[in-house]
Amino acid sequence: MSAGSVVFLRHGRTAYNAAGRLQGQVDIPLDEVGQWQAEHGARALATFHACSRVVASDLVRARVTAEHYARVGGHELVIDSRVRERSFGDWEGLTRPEIEEGWPEEFAQWRRGEQPSGASIETRTEVAARMLAAVDEHGADLGSDDTLVIVSHGAAITIGVTALIGLDPEAWRGLNGLHNVHWSHVERSGPAATTPWRLLAHNVGAGFPLDHWNAGPDWNLEPTSV
Repeated sequence: MSAGSVVFLRHGRTAYNAAGRLQGQVDIPLDEVGQWQAEHGARALATFHACSRVVASDLVRARVTAEHYARVGGHELVIDSRVRERSFGDWEGLTRPEIEEGWPEEFAQWRRGEQPSGASIETRTEVAARMLAAVDEHGADLGSDDTLVIVSHGAAITIGVTALIGLDPEAWRGLNGLHNVHWSHVERSGPAATTPWRLLAHNVGAGFPLDHWNAGPDWNLEPTSV
């Protein structure tokens, strides 16, 4: 057996997100806006997806986001380092202009969708392999009516979803990254399908206008739509 659905939830905002710094595996906490996003996003996600198991990255920004969701549903939280963010090696903590200045050739490779050389960056294939392994393991004892929720990170989720729906994560760049505390939903395909999973929804959030969502609690608004 295996879970019938998997929902991938991205963590709330951090100071690095707000400053446009590449986080990778730097273990940086949620900021005030991120805490607010995690609280409101958890309630929204619980409304749409009653899960059977919650798995989170070991990095604190994802773990704390997951704790909000697990608390709403009364779920035990499972921590798994395989769903942590892609490692960006020497670039972690830097802004895009800083990366472009320090690694102009490698930055150009990255912008072309290629694997940058010489910056110790984890490959997309490596990220996909560990994400798929985590999905397989944590969903293995669940049933077709069960939903597995994985709280992870922007690049890791995009790569993981790409691989799940049967596309080459090194060659295909068709998915935009998720906003903070937004989610993707994949579902098991039917027996005649050519790929085991299909993408049902991507970059779904709590229903706040995006500029308000990114501004956080100062807006003090109720959701308008989903």
